Amino acid sequence: MIVIGIETSCDETGIGIISDKKILSNVVASQEDIHSVYGGVVPELASRAHLSRIDNIFKIAIEKSGIKIEDIDLIGVTNHPGLKGSLLVGVSFACGLAYKLKKPIYFVNHLYSHIAVNFLNENIEFPALGLVISGGHTSFFYIENYINFKEIGKTLDDACGETFDKVGRILGLSFPGGPYIEKEAEKGDEKKIRFPVPSNLKDLNFSFSGLKTAVLYYVKKYGKENISDICASFQKTIVDYLCMKIKTSLKKYNVKSFLLGGGVISNQYIQRRIREILKDEVKVYIPEKNLCLDNGVMVAVMSYYLNKYGIPADENRIKVIPTK
Repeated sequence: MIVIGIETSCDETGIGIISDKKILSNVVASQEDIHSVYGGVVPELASRAHLSRIDNIFKIAIEKSGIKIEDIDLIGVTNHPGLKGSLLVGVSFACGLAYKLKKPIYFVNHLYSHIAVNFLNENIEFPALGLVISGGHTSFFYIENYINFKEIGKTLDDACGETFDKVGRILGLSFPGGPYIEKEAEKGDEKKIRFPVPSNLKDLNFSFSGLKTAVLYYVKKYGKENISDICASFQKTIVDYLCMKIKTSLKKYNVKSFLLGGGVISNQYIQRRIREILKDEVKVYIPEKNLCLDNGVMVAVMSYYLNKYGIPADENRIKVIPTK
């Protein structure tokens, strides 16, 4: 079965094509050059960029996959959560494609897809815990099987990636802040500054706004001369907090696998720390970097499993109302 996945929830235009669970193509157009000037994603500009690029990205994905458009058996598209204008572009394109090809279409949860891309690995065992760490979300899931997800924790304010971006902006770094903080942190002393770890450690919800504010107050008081130490200490504190939450999750749930996803998890320091605390507890699965960031393959994989396990495709939304 050939499945195409379309992802436009934020500022990446992604189209991925898989055959069963083999990746045929994965094409992503980033918008960092557009939004870096503003220090964050501008929704209107994001949707316009998707609109101008999606046709070409689709053509490139088809060409790289080596298939014909008519070979597509199933279409998947992210329809929530995300920026409404950006989502509209992807959903509209997918509906048009589905109508043209007379193929079923799945409207997919963006966060589930970040976890589902791990299902390309056939060794995963259930039940599992999933943690999505991205620019807009920090969410915990209890995963019974390939299609049953239960949210057991989420951010109460800023997302983890959003906090990286805001701290990056405080420090005068480019957008997105995460990769620049990670790079600066490599040169710094992570024990130099003690930032406060958020206190809500008994549940699985997250709160990052206090840590962001602590960095702001530090910079106002001491300046940015030791920027590498600030980055290293901030990064360590955020990962300490994530690791505490992960330990709490394992006390609450008996699982066989731990699945990670989202753009922030491409941070090598975060990966190393999480692998260290879980190495004697449970098997850990982390996607390759290009599959951590928003992409169409993850949507295609989620759609593939929804279809495989008999979840009906939603074809009602592509019916055309006849003109009078």
